[in-house]
Amino acid sequence: MKRLTSILLLLLLAGVAHADRVRVRLFSSNTVKTLNISFDLGNYNLYADDTTLIEDMLGEGRSVIIRPDGKKLHLNVNDIDYGTYRSIRLEAVDTACILCLNPANCKQRTYEGNLEVTPLSGGLLIVNDVEFETYIAGVVQSEIYGNQTDIFRIQAIISRTWALRNLAKHAADGYNFCDHVHCQAYLNRCIRPDIMLGAIESSGETLVDADGNLIETPFHSNSGGETANSEDVWRSALPYLRSVTDTFSFGMRQTDWVKNIPVDRWLNYFSRTHKIDTRDSALRDSLLTFSQEHRKVRLLGIPLTRIRVDLQLKSTFFSVSLDSATNSVVLHGHGYGHGVGLSQEGAIRMVSLGIPYDSILYHYYTGAVLHHDPFANRNYVEQYIDRITQIIDEDSKRTSKKTSRKNDWLGRLFRLSDREEREEIYNESEQDNEKDWQYEW
Repeated sequence: MKRLTSILLLLLLAGVAHADRVRVRLFSSNTVKTLNISFDLGNYNLYADDTTLIEDMLGEGRSVIIRPDGKKLHLNVNDIDYGTYRSIRLEAVDTACILCLNPANCKQRTYEGNLEVTPLSGGLLIVNDVEFETYIAGVVQSEIYGNQTDIFRIQAIISRTWALRNLAKHAADGYNFCDHVHCQAYLNRCIRPDIMLGAIESSGETLVDADGNLIETPFHSNSGGETANSEDVWRSALPYLRSVTDTFSFGMRQTDWVKNIPVDRWLNYFSRTHKIDTRDSALRDSLLTFSQEHRKVRLLGIPLTRIRVDLQLKSTFFSVSLDSATNSVVLHGHGYGHGVGLSQEGAIRMVSLGIPYDSILYHYYTGAVLHHDPFANRNYVEQYIDRITQIIDEDSKRTSKKTSRKNDWLGRLFRLSDREEREEIYNESEQDNEKDWQYEW
């Protein structure tokens, strides 16, 4: 198994010149006061205050409960009270290890890698110490939908580029990224082999500018037909974040939206918040008949980005009309998100039309260059691409809807490789009969 671990690490590190592992704060938008941890695959060591408490014993059937206790943490393992500590760390014994996290007030999630817990303002600071590429695959699964490999390849490239450029975003807090949209969504480990396939196929690929520097790669759900210049949303005008026509975003889930707002509320917002004299007929008319055939930046000098935030609109790309029958203004909007950079639904449409993934990236990031890391080890990449492709093909032929908890790409990939290491012949029926594969959802 040790040789397998080395092989996979080479795969995971392929194309990552600046990071092999990252630290990601989990449940960053919630206050977690009780964390129940179970184990889906592999074994873990448990350290408390840097002292080994339990070695290679925490695996399936075991549980760990952590609660804040003043400035310390209270630890319970398998209903046994272990006392209080300043910090607790669960460290994976091998690469194929999966943790199941069940906070008292949040939806269950699963992650690979290690876990560190410390007290934080009456709650818990939970950090996943994980391989960089494993993190990227989890981000891709959390950030985009679809069923074609190039969709996930595109998302992996822009997510990898952003992460490498922003490794120090939360350095002062003791980790690299949070798991929310402030950084990139990272709401679970990657459990879909087709998503992992896209992430692996993108190994060693990032977007750079003409000088070879990593670019900023913002993305949003849908542009509504036209992306925005970076300076129209943020302060900096970047040469690769130019407004482009984006008809590929038409006809998708988030292309259009409508919102009705009472006239009094609409006018009072501008009067009270922005000191607009809504008694002035010309100003009043501008507020009630505003239109955007192409994206604009301001309405009566007020940044549309501010209006979007204050009124909780899906985008800044909207027009206004008056509905006298209901005494309301109707906002007819296009797109979802800030509008800068790649439109995810536009990219999904382009992939479905057979447009190459690099051309899609060049469409949204003007003048950017797709960089292929010369040190990326393609032999290992191709090896795992072939195996995951085989898993996807097998899944497509399955007639049963019942799936073992461990019958996913990670468990199967490692079991196949482990058998090969021992020079055993892989037999799928024998594999499926192994005792620890019978744990059903």
